[in-house]
Amino acid sequence: MLLQVNNLSTRFHTRNGIVHAVEDVSFSLEKGRSLGIVGESGSGKSVTCYSLLGLIPKPPGRIHSGTAMFDGIDLLKASEKELGQIRGKRISMIFQDPMTSLNPFLKISAQLIEPLQLHMGLRGKKALQRAIEALADVGIQNPAERVHGYPHEFSGGMRQRVMIAMALITRPELLICDEPTTALDVTVQKQVLDLIRDRQKQLGTSVIFITHDLAVVSEMCDHINVMYAGRIVESAPRDLLFSNPRHAYTRALLASIPSIKPKNELLHTIPGLPPNLTHPPRGCAFRERNTMGQNRLCLTDSVPPLVEIAPGHFVQNCPGCLAIVPTMMPVPAFSA
Repeated sequence: MLLQVNNLSTRFHTRNGIVHAVEDVSFSLEKGRSLGIVGESGSGKSVTCYSLLGLIPKPPGRIHSGTAMFDGIDLLKASEKELGQIRGKRISMIFQDPMTSLNPFLKISAQLIEPLQLHMGLRGKKALQRAIEALADVGIQNPAERVHGYPHEFSGGMRQRVMIAMALITRPELLICDEPTTALDVTVQKQVLDLIRDRQKQLGTSVIFITHDLAVVSEMCDHINVMYAGRIVESAPRDLLFSNPRHAYTRALLASIPSIKPKNELLHTIPGLPPNLTHPPRGCAFRERNTMGQNRLCLTDSVPPLVEIAPGHFVQNCPGCLAIVPTMMPVPAFSA
């Protein structure tokens, strides 16, 4: 097992109270496999992965509890020096917005060469040649010329390719993709996803996809964690999750995918907003928005525990979220 996370909790201590951003999250990832983490904005997806890499601002952030074993090293207890030797070399990350992640004042060459200098000791012509090869690997034309350009001289899709090249240039064992296709048009999105998948196969890299797009994880991931209000509400192998979604929130997300709706049928939406995690609900966090189950049956006095209902298929054991409205049409099957 490459990565084993157990009972991770991350909280932010603010003037308005303690934000329970991630609570009691556990998952694992094998070498060469892909894990998807999906959910609405604010569900705790990015904070979960930022916690693993020590990227949570402290203060106000604080790792409240948990372990994250990466090849025998607990990332949550590692020193900044130890994390510095892992980040960018053994674990890399593609951030959501390449324009804000790339330094606008530095040439692409300098930004690609930096991880080679820090982690592999390459400098000069050898490092530059590796940078050019990395751009060529991600499909950028005339890499020997473009490597000396600045970020603003690249389109959004090309900047995302540069970010992928930068993340993979040290051939990491784990790649974390934080909404890697946000703000890209459909054609470029497919190109970027195909590129990540091809490079994963070539290098044998494990991948974590953070996204709100179930269509992306259906294509890219072997296993999927559905997060809501800082907790995992359902976790299952991809095919099982799409063929037999059990939690009301998972079913609501699937019903909200435009591509699976019959013609002229209204698009399903999830009413309301996620709960305020400064004052998290004592019971089922999805109760107030649960229209795909029977919210009158949702727990109100304790957080529903995760239970295994089939091999590898875990779901929060909330009677109201597991129930199905008798008059409701079944969620259309989604081809994974």
